[in-house]
Amino acid sequence: MRISNCVFRLFIAITLSANSNVFAFNVPFSKSSKSSKSLAFVPLRSKGAVNSHVSESQLRMSYSVGIVGATGAVGKEIVGCLENRDFPASSLRIFGSSRSAGSKVTTKFGEVCVELFDEEMARQCDVVFLAVSGDFSLKHAENLSSGEDGPVVIDNSSAFRYKDNVPLVIPEINGDTTKCSKLIANPNCTTAIGLMALWPLHKLFKLKKVIMSTYQAASGAGQPGMNELEQGTRSVLSGERKVAENKVFAHPLPFNVIPHIDKFQDNGYTKEEMKVTWETRKICDLPEDFPVSCTAVRIPTYRAHSESIVVETELPIDIAAAREALSSAPGVSLVDDLENNKYPMPLTATGKYDVEVGRLRKSLVFEHGLELFVCGDQLLRGAALNAVLVAEEMAKNGALKSKA
Repeated sequence: MRISNCVFRLFIAITLSANSNVFAFNVPFSKSSKSSKSLAFVPLRSKGAVNSHVSESQLRMSYSVGIVGATGAVGKEIVGCLENRDFPASSLRIFGSSRSAGSKVTTKFGEVCVELFDEEMARQCDVVFLAVSGDFSLKHAENLSSGEDGPVVIDNSSAFRYKDNVPLVIPEINGDTTKCSKLIANPNCTTAIGLMALWPLHKLFKLKKVIMSTYQAASGAGQPGMNELEQGTRSVLSGERKVAENKVFAHPLPFNVIPHIDKFQDNGYTKEEMKVTWETRKICDLPEDFPVSCTAVRIPTYRAHSESIVVETELPIDIAAAREALSSAPGVSLVDDLENNKYPMPLTATGKYDVEVGRLRKSLVFEHGLELFVCGDQLLRGAALNAVLVAEEMAKNGALKSKA
């Protein structure tokens, strides 16, 4: 029983819904709502996060915000980020399916009425966040953002990430690309976390090769993945089963690791692994043949992805300079105090805006090389926060406009 209790204390109590039904409401933000319980993790404030507070010029402008998919894992985090970061929203509308249309739900913004998703209604917003499937995005995103009167659309799916005319954006790296399009793609969470650490190093030493191994939490597969991990662990610890059942993952995840995320491609890599390659090249404006290799592994943790990264660089590595670059980079926390056993971990990265980076050391393989370990909350930093930061960047550079 003592072992069982210890194990279960490792599981963070998260109430994230994978239900595809989403709600719609049009409720003004108010200062009083801050005292209410958040729908998502209340994150720790970032050290030097880009646009960590909206500017005075932004506060003079307010925007109507729409979210599609607000009761999913990423959608809930978007709602939390909008409030916790004081995004200048005049109203919030959340669109859902026919099953939820007309019903009411109580939120920290008050009791609200469900609204059926409709393109023309969503086009009334200034900015729309899509936290839904790629199929939904392919069907609606371009229609939503089209024309002078269409809203900015920030899509969290993979539907438009690799299209040449759609910016793939991490604001700390290539936020200026948002000026040229009203449809913006959010990167894969694994890529978003890794590049937060790699970009400052690239500017300093010029990356030549990147080799990444990822250790990805069950929540990468949504609430069903977290449920399968918890229920499977309970069944094994209680003696009900020797090996947990699996439906979401290719194999049982409790007390196991699975080197298989997404579909295998013809080259032997999975699509999840290739996303890191494709997206790194596009976001960092690297050549199409720039060498990036990834091995993605699912591990039995609830939340926050970890990444072991090895890079070869064109310039010699200076560890002190690398530390300084990372410690001063927006959205990055240097956690690298070996004497006190402090380094990045999912346990400490969960709920943080910043990506944790540590275990910095010169590579024993490459003449000019560096090895490091990275942890980031993939639902928050890797997805929702990045999307909200995109909106903040567009408000700042004038690409996001208010219809009011």
